[in-house]
Amino acid sequence: MKELKVSEYKKWAIQKQKEHKKFLDSLKKKPPKNLDYLTEDAHDEVFQEIDCLSCANCCTTTGPLYTEKDIERIAKHLKMKSSDFEAKFLRTDEDGDKVLQNLPCYFLNTDNTCSIYEVRPKACREYPHTDRKKIYQINHLMLKNTVICPAAYLWVEKMMSKIKS
Repeated sequence: MKELKVSEYKKWAIQKQKEHKKFLDSLKKKPPKNLDYLTEDAHDEVFQEIDCLSCANCCTTTGPLYTEKDIERIAKHLKMKSSDFEAKFLRTDEDGDKVLQNLPCYFLNTDNTCSIYEVRPKACREYPHTDRKKIYQINHLMLKNTVICPAAYLWVEKMMSKIKS
């Protein structure tokens, strides 16, 4: 695996925002019949090249949404009441979603591992969503993720080469 330079990926992603948006929009307008297969294939290729533990930019710059199930599961794991967990770690944002009070994530260890990995929020388990079926349903999110996550950026690039529009 190659060394990640998050700042380089972010610079490239910003430069390619229009091109990536156009490509992702084309997937929504006319998805190929084998889109889910191509998505999975590109996802597998990306994670042969990229090791999230060498980056953790998502954990340092963006916090996940916490569902009620996430809160209950994590609080139980930490041997806390759900209300105490919420009071200590979470806040309600302008959209009414439960999110972390502070970044980087409190549960991010110095070696970029997660101290609650086994019970982490659903949003963390699914991030960066590059293996999702009907990927075009989250174009806005994928475009945003390319600036945050080198894997998301590389996934879009691989998809563009797989699907010549």
